[in-house]
Amino acid sequence: MTKSSPRDSLRFDRSSPPLLIVLSGPSGAGKDALLARLRETECPLEYITTLTTRARREKERDNLDYHFVSPDRFQEMIKNNELLEWANVYGNWYGVPRQPVKAALEQGRDTIVKVDAQGAATIKRLLPQAVFVFLMPPSVAELSERLTQRRTESPFDLALRIKTAEGEIEKLPLFDYVIVNRHGEIDQAVAKIKAIIAAEKCRAEPRRVIL
Repeated sequence: MTKSSPRDSLRFDRSSPPLLIVLSGPSGAGKDALLARLRETECPLEYITTLTTRARREKERDNLDYHFVSPDRFQEMIKNNELLEWANVYGNWYGVPRQPVKAALEQGRDTIVKVDAQGAATIKRLLPQAVFVFLMPPSVAELSERLTQRRTESPFDLALRIKTAEGEIEKLPLFDYVIVNRHGEIDQAVAKIKAIIAAEKCRAEPRRVIL
C-alpha cells in the first residue's frame, strides 16, 4: 500500500465567485455594439438589460436593447427599491434592475451591466468589489463624428453629449480598466473584455460581490 504524503491532502480549488462587470463610457463610445458582439460570440455572461423612460429609437428592441417603461412605472420601481442604481440622463431616466443582478450572482453567473459614469460611481459605492470597465473612443473628435453619423440627436443634444463625455472621461480613476474602442475594431475591444474576465478569474484573492 502506497503511503500518502502531507502534500497529497492538498486541494487547489480555483473556482472563483461570479464577477459583476460594470461597463461604462460616454454616449457614442460603442457600449451597445460591444455588448451585441459579446452576445454573438456566445460569451458566457448574464446580460442585464437597462431600464429607460426615453422613447425607443428605430431598430431598438424592447426588452433586449432596453426595457422601455413609463416615467410613472420607473418612479414606482425606485420607491419599491427595485433598482440597483438610477439616474436622469439628458432628461430621461435610466436604471439597472436589482433582482436580475442578484439572481444571476446567486446562481454563480458572471454578470455584466451597462451604465453611465454617474451610475458606475453609485455602484462603486454599493459594490466596490465589482469590476469597472470604461469604454472610450480614441478622441473627442471621433466621438463627435460618431454621434453626428448616428443622427439621433439634435445639434443642442449633440453638443450636450460631447460636453458630458469630456466630464465622464475625467472620471477614469473610478475604473479598474480602460478600453479604447477604435473605429472598425470592435472585435479587438471584445477580446480585451474577455482578457479582463480571464485575468480576474486568476486573482489570488477573488472579488466577492454580495448583493
